[in-house]
Amino acid sequence: MASSVEIWATVLFGIAILHTFSVKRFEHLAHNYPQGSVGENFFHLLGEVEVVFGLWASVMIIGLAIMHGSHEAVSYLEGQFTVPGTDHLVKVEFTEPLFVIVIMAISATRPILQFTAGIIEIVARILPLPKGLRFFVAALIVGPLLGSFITEPAAMTVTALLLKRRYYDKGISLKLMYATIGVLFVNVSIGGTLTNFAAPPVLMVAKEFNLTIGMMLTHFGWKAAIAVVINAFGVAWLFRRELIAMVDRAGDLSQPPPKSEQRVPIWLIGLHIALMAGVVYFNHHAIVFFIIFLFFLGLAEVTSEYQDELKLRESLLVGYFLMGLVILGGLQRWWLQPTLSSLNELPLYLGASGLTAITDNAALTYLGSQVPNLSEASQYALVAGAVTGGGLTVIANAPNPAGFGILRSSFGDEGISPLSLLLAALIPTLVAGCCLWFLPHLA
Repeated sequence: MASSVEIWATVLFGIAILHTFSVKRFEHLAHNYPQGSVGENFFHLLGEVEVVFGLWASVMIIGLAIMHGSHEAVSYLEGQFTVPGTDHLVKVEFTEPLFVIVIMAISATRPILQFTAGIIEIVARILPLPKGLRFFVAALIVGPLLGSFITEPAAMTVTALLLKRRYYDKGISLKLMYATIGVLFVNVSIGGTLTNFAAPPVLMVAKEFNLTIGMMLTHFGWKAAIAVVINAFGVAWLFRRELIAMVDRAGDLSQPPPKSEQRVPIWLIGLHIALMAGVVYFNHHAIVFFIIFLFFLGLAEVTSEYQDELKLRESLLVGYFLMGLVILGGLQRWWLQPTLSSLNELPLYLGASGLTAITDNAALTYLGSQVPNLSEASQYALVAGAVTGGGLTVIANAPNPAGFGILRSSFGDEGISPLSLLLAALIPTLVAGCCLWFLPHLA
């Protein structure tokens, strides 16, 4: 039986999910008030997806303080809260949101973008495709697969920024915008499964499920890579006429901008890569990667002539979103764990894919790992389902808010429709699901 605190958290969790699908409505309401007024700013705030879960998490903490005292509320945030009437200790952990803030800020810099764009351009030249399709396809393949090495949040940030500069800012159609972001979210979610440290839902259970790099490559990685390629070529083929026409209108988008705009010394690119590697290596130790982050801020200031404006606001908003998700998600175990433990392999795979749309997939795999005596087949079904459904909504996968925040401005005043995003991600999700479920393990 759920406690009053758990019911309170679940009600607010449901409200937060409904809120994410209603952000366009709040944006409409904002237009009813004079520009710059409190009313307009208030409804614009409610229309910011990144604010939603942090807002309702604050309401939850206030309610917890009223019900059980401020000491218990603080204990919950510090990961030392025991659910009243039970012996269940809720360990809320904010390392992942902090990690996303840091890795997003570093990976969004000009040196990292230049390095990644260079890799994508090399692949683009090899692809036997028309000019308008080369970079587009290469970005949607190489960017997500790089997430297995530089982590998914970094891959999402870099790929979204490159797509924004080369396509979204050039006036592509709304249909192509949604189709691209749908494929991007799905490909990043599955593209980080070549290793056991880059995808949040894998990282959360790598030790408990004994997910070695070898096992990830043979059981997940090669299947995910096939799905990534199919999705990238599929969306490019569907919109080939528009993408090819853009070459005539805006020049060859497969070519990099003029070198004078982003000439960065090799040594500075190397330093940024080294800092990113340090952050990834110490991703479980917040104090260490924050010290590295402070050094990065100093480096960015000294080398400002080679830097664009740092994406600190965007990074902090994404971190706020994820912190809210962590706070609200910590008390959902009472219904998630029994649901997962009652399912066999295929229902568990389908259930995990569906549940991921309404809760973070890392939280889902973590809760599933708490189910006693989970078979190896069920472990695979849980992780595969979690990464398969990671592109369906903005809350499904930790990197999604980063891509959402970067691309949102290209969709106009109303931003990205969560329902349209869900529809755009359905076919790429189906492709990923078929590859991960029906293709055999290599070993």
